[in-house]
Amino acid sequence: MPTLAAVTYLMFLTYVANFLMLSAVAAKGAGRSIWLLGAGEPRITGWTFRLAFAGAVLWPPVRLWTGGIPADPLAVMLPGMPAALSGHLLVAVGATTALVSQYHMGTAWRIGAAPSEQGGLVQTGPFALSRNPVFLGQALLFLGLFLAFPDLAQCLISAAMIAAVSVQVRIEERGLARAHGHSYADYAARVPRWIGRLR
Repeated sequence: MPTLAAVTYLMFLTYVANFLMLSAVAAKGAGRSIWLLGAGEPRITGWTFRLAFAGAVLWPPVRLWTGGIPADPLAVMLPGMPAALSGHLLVAVGATTALVSQYHMGTAWRIGAAPSEQGGLVQTGPFALSRNPVFLGQALLFLGLFLAFPDLAQCLISAAMIAAVSVQVRIEERGLARAHGHSYADYAARVPRWIGRLR
């Protein structure tokens, strides 16, 4: 595995470790489980997240060990330093955005959504610029992984993750709208779903 790809992969593993650690801290602070994937949304969304993360952890070493997919057209189309460097930067920005946003949520942090388990409405810090900065960071992270490891397998892993993010955002926004009513409506009118100028 070339040096830049190895560093990119280690950054991703560091993100996963910190994601799990911050989740454990939030669960301890809340005094209950914060793992709600599959509790209030289609189970396929939760499984897609799990499989995408597992695939992103396992595929790069498998790719190195096996030599990857023979005659992979994506490996031919996106080879070299520009794609790898872009991927590396996106992984760094995505991981940082997601972790800072997750940390900022504190005990309001949840993984998934359930009607009776909505956390508080966080509107400050990264959430003043995006209603979903954790998901935004994760989407950038997986796009970066595809550019860093451009092949059909990583393309499917990243596409599955980005599709799951797109579905999960809408599920969680509906839950927050039900739980917080006018407060959430005002927040959604001010702050974009992904990122942009404040309205």
